[in-house]
Amino acid sequence: MARIERGGGLIAFLAQALGALFVLLGAVLAIGGGYLLFLGGSFYYLVAGLGLIASGVMLFRLSLVGVWIYILIFALTLVWALWEVGLNGWALVPRVFAPAVLLLLAILVIPALVRRGGGRAVLGGVAAFFLGALISGLVVAQANRPEPPTITGAPRAAGMTEASLRDTGADWPAYGGASSARRFSPLTQINRDNVGQLERAWTFRTGDIPDEKWGAETTPLKVGDTIYLCSAMNKLIALDARNGKERWRFDPRVSKDWIPYTAACRGVAYYETADTVGAPAPVAAAGQATLPIGAAIPPPPTTLQPLPPAPCSARIIEGTLDGRLIAVDARTGRPCADFGVNGQVDIKQGMGEVVPGMVSITAAPTIVRGVVVTGHQVLDGQTNTAPSGVIQGFDARTGQLLWAWDMTRPNSAPLQPGESYTRGTPNMWTTATGDDRLGLVYLPMGNSAADYYSADRSEAENRFATSLVALDVTTGRPVWSFQTVHKDVWDYDLGSQASLIDFPTATGAVPALVLPSKQGDLYILDRRTGQPLTRVEERPAPQGGVEPQQRARTQPHSLFHTLRPAKDLTERDMWGMSPIDQMVCRIGFRKAAYDGFFTPPTSDRRSIQYPGYNGGSDWGGVAVDPQRGWIIANYNDMPNYNRLVPRAEADKKGWFPRGDPRAQGKAKPEGAGDPQAGVPYAIDVNAGWRQKFTGMLCKQPPYGGIRAIDIRTGQTVWDRPLGTARKNGPFGIPSMLPIDIGTPNNGGSVVTAGGLIFIAAATDDLIRAIDIETGKTVWSDSLPAGGQANPMVYEQDGRQYLVLMTGGHHFMETPAGDQVIAWALPAGSGA
Repeated sequence: MARIERGGGLIAFLAQALGALFVLLGAVLAIGGGYLLFLGGSFYYLVAGLGLIASGVMLFRLSLVGVWIYILIFALTLVWALWEVGLNGWALVPRVFAPAVLLLLAILVIPALVRRGGGRAVLGGVAAFFLGALISGLVVAQANRPEPPTITGAPRAAGMTEASLRDTGADWPAYGGASSARRFSPLTQINRDNVGQLERAWTFRTGDIPDEKWGAETTPLKVGDTIYLCSAMNKLIALDARNGKERWRFDPRVSKDWIPYTAACRGVAYYETADTVGAPAPVAAAGQATLPIGAAIPPPPTTLQPLPPAPCSARIIEGTLDGRLIAVDARTGRPCADFGVNGQVDIKQGMGEVVPGMVSITAAPTIVRGVVVTGHQVLDGQTNTAPSGVIQGFDARTGQLLWAWDMTRPNSAPLQPGESYTRGTPNMWTTATGDDRLGLVYLPMGNSAADYYSADRSEAENRFATSLVALDVTTGRPVWSFQTVHKDVWDYDLGSQASLIDFPTATGAVPALVLPSKQGDLYILDRRTGQPLTRVEERPAPQGGVEPQQRARTQPHSLFHTLRPAKDLTERDMWGMSPIDQMVCRIGFRKAAYDGFFTPPTSDRRSIQYPGYNGGSDWGGVAVDPQRGWIIANYNDMPNYNRLVPRAEADKKGWFPRGDPRAQGKAKPEGAGDPQAGVPYAIDVNAGWRQKFTGMLCKQPPYGGIRAIDIRTGQTVWDRPLGTARKNGPFGIPSMLPIDIGTPNNGGSVVTAGGLIFIAAATDDLIRAIDIETGKTVWSDSLPAGGQANPMVYEQDGRQYLVLMTGGHHFMETPAGDQVIAWALPAGSGA
């Protein structure tokens, strides 16, 4: 009692409480640190834990030695942290922030440990020095973040030709802007000088917000004076482009039973009967285009004429979550009587049994030479006998099935009576790209039905899975294919739409395309032949896993550019809010199988997949500035933490396919308990590798970024994190910190000739304008819901507008919404 009275009752009690806390934290660090050291990891946590225990014991005894011991621990921590990560601000946070807080607490209890004010002053000064050093170090770390490499004096490109009938300008006639999918607008009214004046011009609410699995992902079209869009559950809506007021609405009445993983409708297609180009010449041989560049083709109209009065001479075509193609009159919204039956076609014909939710169209159809080309999503990870991934081509006027590319069949002729499409084959769930001049459609293909197991795949599946496939749009037969992953067991399906460009070479511009990938590689291919125009190298890949005989010895790597970090993950890349949860992640890293990029999945322990299945690039695609000759690519930088689960164990967990009455529980993040029925293993994916307790990611930030890339050289012009920490934090609590942490992102960007990039996509619920020359944010606005969608830009009556659908996304954990928002410069400001 005398000892407590010496320092003052309350402060002495707090000092002893702090000592007890130090002992508890030290025990956790010492036990975990010993295990980590046993696994071959860092020594620090064991040493720090033992020191913390010693400090805590002395503090509990109200001895000043406890503070001195902790100062020594803190000094060791600073030295160790700087040795491990240097002045990397984000990497220093879990290493020094929490220890600094403990140092501050130790300073506060000094009065209970010393009798004379001089002793307090001396010790307080020493402790304050260390705290000041910490704060200064963090400031220096942020101030000394390395600047991205910059290309100076790069000559500008002269522009690129458009391969479709309509280009962007006053209109936004296709999902990717035009059929070339460059997501570029030549409009300049909104520019770097006045973008700060943007204000909301109008807001429209679709009235369609699903209770769960929300994520509309919609990019509207604009043709003439009308905006066309679809809602999350496929309601077709037309708006007045001047004010956002509704003109008509058509509800195809899709049941919620058919929602697959997300209630998404990324876009619709616009078609006029006069758009059909004359029948192309047949393909001469595999690997050759159907029509050479420069062949006769009607020039793109410079201005769009008013919609003709004939019913359905202009029509909107969408795919639905229940596997239908719907065609309605663009003027009235009434079903087109001459299209299929009452304006609709069922794409599931010939697929056999289809459980609701197993087949859905979430991407905009692609129309090339009057042929509506559509793939569909087959719900991932359910069974290896899932419905076929067949690609189908329909007459845009009549809805008649013209061809069906079922990769295991010798031709693409429609089925004969009694036949059915091959089950379990790779599908195209994302958006295709069309080239009206060549008569080709480019299909970013997915993987086979069991994503993480390959022994049962056919030769055709191994050839075409995770490949870009070019089909002759007249016959539906493959002209060429280019594969980005061999025998994919990582769910690295191609999620991004390819963008058509003119690639500069020594002999002139070559018709080409940019192919982004989930693993981060960007490929430049001759779009006539599929041949790479930049170097692609086959490199040795890790072997092993549950089916080592199936693993490809090499995997392709693009030497043009990759969004993937240059180095593999290491233990030092693990993160958290404190040394304890960082230590837990480091233990997880040491316990997992990880041999770098393309580590095969395992069953006896977790394996690390880096990057994870969310990219690299995903369905938002990339944008291309044809004037500068730059690619604008936003990307994710996160691992997945996976394990193949033996069949008996999966059955006990209730992991059964969609439609099986034994299936248990609500929908989880994709891959988190997918049954993969019909193969020996289910799959358990921890997407992003999240910690169970805090919900934070195990890899240090940034988790996403955006980058400008010179098409001529593949060099980075600039690179920066995308997304602030304002809506992110431990335990799901928003930090509201306006710090560019680089968040996960879904959705793409749009580039304008005004020198701006517009993008939302990140989990901070902001839309931002970025100066394309510098990569700096020059304007932003808070959104009422998540902005996981691609923006679009148009002009009406001399005023330029920026439009974004704010539907949110359940997987990204952003708020659900139904707002379509338009921004413009203030009326009367010169707009």
